Formats: sequence, C-alpha cells, structure tokens
Amino acid sequence: MPPDPDSARYREVADAAARAFRLLPAAPGELPAPGRAASAPHPARRINTDPDNVERDLMKLVLTLVELLRQLMERQALHRVDAGDLTEEEEERLGATLMVLHDRMTGLCARYGLTMEDLNLDLGPLGTLLPPPEEY
Repeated sequence: MPPDPDSARYREVADAAARAFRLLPAAPGELPAPGRAASAPHPARRINTDPDNVERDLMKLVLTLVELLRQLMERQALHRVDAGDLTEEEEERLGATLMVLHDRMTGLCARYGLTMEDLNLDLGPLGTLLPPPEEY
C-alpha cells in the first residue's frame, strides 16, 4: 500500500529528501571568468603508484565505507530502541556488537596509520561524507 501523501511522516521524509538533494551554489572560485568558456577548474590529479600508499589508500576507502555502514546501522538501532521494537536482551546484544565493531574499526585505522577523521571524505560543495564527531 503506497504511503498517504498527506501524512505527517510522508511530508517529513519528503522534506528531508529535498534538503539532502538541494543544490548548493558554486563557490566564486569554481565559476568561469566572464567571457571564458567553462573548463576544468583544476588539472587532473596524478595517481601515486607507490605500493605502500596504494594499500593504505585502498584501506582508507574500504574503512570509510565500513564506517559509513556502521554509523547507519547504529542510527537504525537507536531508532528501533526508541520505537520499542527490541527486547532488553536484543538491545544489549546490539549495543555490544556495535561497540566491538567500533573498537575493531579503531584498531584497523591504527594498523594502517589512519584516524577516524581521515575516513571522513570531503565531497566538495556537498560537505563531508560523515557527520561531525559530536553528532555520532
């Protein structure tokens, strides 16, 4: 059954989606000079082929994705706890699992010389991939 477009929850989700996909204006440095055609504002970056850096950068990407998924799972778990969908035992097990996952993430970051802040990719005008530390 499709959601009722007049329901408060539907409007809340629609407003959140609109905020998430709202286009941001270009920064002054990103606009072409008057009278010039738009071109790539920055030259293409070269790939560093040093084997040590490639492994670290690959781990950074993998750990970034895992951290994003961990945070999404944590938020979903909090929503389920707030909604009362879980038993006390399930809440305890879920909390312990999320803490272990966070500890393992921290350990893997340390192993590859990364910090949790290194995993927060800058998406340009969209901001950062992960929320600031005080939000999670």
